[in-house]
Amino acid sequence: RDPKPWVTVLTVLSLMVVVVTTGLLTHSLVSGTQVNCSSGGKSLYQFKDLRETNENLVDELFIDSGLNKHYIKNHIPRLTPEEDAVKADIDMVLQLPSTEQRAVREKKIHSILNWKIRNTRALPANVSLVEVGCGKRAVPFIANRIVFGNLAAKGAWPWQVSLQRSNIHLCGATLIGSTWVVTAAHCFRTNSNPRQWTLTFGTTINPPLMKRNVRRIIIHERYRPPARDHDIAVVQFSPKVTFSDDIRWICLPEASASFRPNSTVYITGFGALYYGGESQNELREARVQIISNSICKQQYVYGNEIKRGMFCAGYLEGTYDACRGDSGGPLVIKDNKDTWYLIGIVSWGDNCGQKNKPGVYTQVTYYRRWIASKTGL
Repeated sequence: RDPKPWVTVLTVLSLMVVVVTTGLLTHSLVSGTQVNCSSGGKSLYQFKDLRETNENLVDELFIDSGLNKHYIKNHIPRLTPEEDAVKADIDMVLQLPSTEQRAVREKKIHSILNWKIRNTRALPANVSLVEVGCGKRAVPFIANRIVFGNLAAKGAWPWQVSLQRSNIHLCGATLIGSTWVVTAAHCFRTNSNPRQWTLTFGTTINPPLMKRNVRRIIIHERYRPPARDHDIAVVQFSPKVTFSDDIRWICLPEASASFRPNSTVYITGFGALYYGGESQNELREARVQIISNSICKQQYVYGNEIKRGMFCAGYLEGTYDACRGDSGGPLVIKDNKDTWYLIGIVSWGDNCGQKNKPGVYTQVTYYRRWIASKTGL
């Protein structure tokens, strides 16, 4: 396609391409793309006015390319005037199949960009991929600020989801893919009709950062209330989410992974601040510890109520705990590479923060293969 007349004001394109795949978030930096032409005497304010026009052009270029089914959007955060032209930084978002090897993705992006850039009289682009996996936070993590009841910072827990019926928050959930969350089966004990449920994202329930409709609810086949074991469900929603600093999926551990007692872990949710209280509009966070089964199965704690696929976390002295409205939400742990993993799902407990009655969580590693069998993740 012939370039439109106003393309001649562009001299340098620094393209940041974000490739979102199932189970992988890839940032691709494309730099050194130059258009050999003059600015025609455009002033600074006129260059800035070109932002929207240039974004539209990039939309057209990619929608008309072999990546049209994967292209999501673009944004120009910065236009920098130079001696006789202007430099544009462009952020683009695409979603590509996770089955493709990195080299294949890189070659595809490189060939499409170079072909399009040649059509706008530009020099070839250099494409390099820097991979960033699941479980990453955009907000710096400062452990000593995580205390019971603290409000969560924007983007601090980007996998947190609110599970709602008739626009009322009932449970938490955790984002594990672009169309899937995992939660507790008991959230659907009285109603499992997908049409009556929605999901919202962000650190506040109202207003939500994003909202999605539930397509399918899959409850573990062996969940039989009032029994508490097999308290897990996966929920498929649509349309899929575009990952960002505020919405990201968490890593799922391998089925063989183990986590030591007394390890520091974190719970988040919109639940009540005390037993009998109401759910909160703003997301809160708390730091707790994994409690060994040998302790949790003591008669003064929960005895034989702790079954396979369950574990305890919190403190025997109480206070630090999940509560009503936190059910189905995440209990997460960070490894030494600052990657976060979902290891527990808020399931049950006696009251909230009661002495010798810590929170009980569905063990994600125990159900890891079940999750994969239902979601492919």
